[in-house]
Amino acid sequence: MGFVRALGLMSGTSLDGIDAAILETDGEAYLRPVKTASFPYVPEERAFLRLALDVAAEWGGKGLMPEEVAEAERLITYSHAMAVRRMLEEAETTPSEIDVIGFHGQTVLHRPEEGRTVQIGLGEVLADLTGIDVVNDFRSADVAAGGQGAPFAPLYHRALAASLETDGPVAVVNIGGVGNVTFIGRDKKLLAFDTGPGNALIDDWAFTHTETPIDRDGALARAGKVDEGVLEHLLTHLYFARTPPKSLDRLDFSADYAEGLSAEDGAATLTAFTAAAMARALDHMPEAPEIWVICGGGRHNPALMDELKARLPGKVITAEDAGWRGDDVEAEAFAYLAVRSLRRLPLSEPGTTGVPEPMTGGVLNRAKRGK
Repeated sequence: MGFVRALGLMSGTSLDGIDAAILETDGEAYLRPVKTASFPYVPEERAFLRLALDVAAEWGGKGLMPEEVAEAERLITYSHAMAVRRMLEEAETTPSEIDVIGFHGQTVLHRPEEGRTVQIGLGEVLADLTGIDVVNDFRSADVAAGGQGAPFAPLYHRALAASLETDGPVAVVNIGGVGNVTFIGRDKKLLAFDTGPGNALIDDWAFTHTETPIDRDGALARAGKVDEGVLEHLLTHLYFARTPPKSLDRLDFSADYAEGLSAEDGAATLTAFTAAAMARALDHMPEAPEIWVICGGGRHNPALMDELKARLPGKVITAEDAGWRGDDVEAEAFAYLAVRSLRRLPLSEPGTTGVPEPMTGGVLNRAKRGK
């Protein structure tokens, strides 16, 4: 079966922008990255999305979508259309050279225990604006079948991990707004779940105390000291004792847990919490991974990387150390999943989301005008 050229788009829970990746793949073992790029949101877009998250939490996914969320959906769609246009220009590629777009959209609500997950983004409109077929709504079929609907990159993680020189178990970690891990066993079986907060609490704390949306280079955390009492309390959260499959909404944890600490000590404590939550994931793994590959924005935070290396057994490396593109793994994953969706291959498995059987998914939106 030949390869497909797909363009993956990812806007994660960190609300920092749109990651885009062009990938040639057969949806299985063949992977050839072509081009990647990131397009940051402007402050006004980020503020609009934060409002949509708050409104969606009150809405709960029941009844008509609130106007604030619907407006954010239109904004997201047009922002992604502009990202596609810019991506094609940078790659010196025409729409006719792209077979499909994998459009994740923006998660504004994730309550799989209630059978609801909402990723805003108008796939039909994006297909019309770009002239390229679009696959979106990747998670709904999984949740409808009883799965968690997350994490959704593990099958791509397994394909990537085939390049690693080890026969031992491997953990692929993504630290976006939420942290998640994919455990790839010696037999290549998968176990994947959200581990706890990723960058979200650190980002929210930094924004509240410094008006900067991230703790750049971990400087705030490195100037502080971990409050072990607060950290110990944070780790008593019932989520950590739950056995996988399990997943999180961005708002399931709050930076308010560190209230009363100085800006520096709060940042240090929340950074340690993200790493300690990852270490707690070991409680659910059949054995300790030999290698932990850290992807996502969190790997750019030296304070967080230091905490991960201190708390995790085995070798902790960045995606770049593995020869991967750490900012782009999620976008590449949705390019890969779009191709799997076209070919009706599974997007999730019992070990990744708890779905009863391997499950395909996604909705195909055909472009209305010729490419």
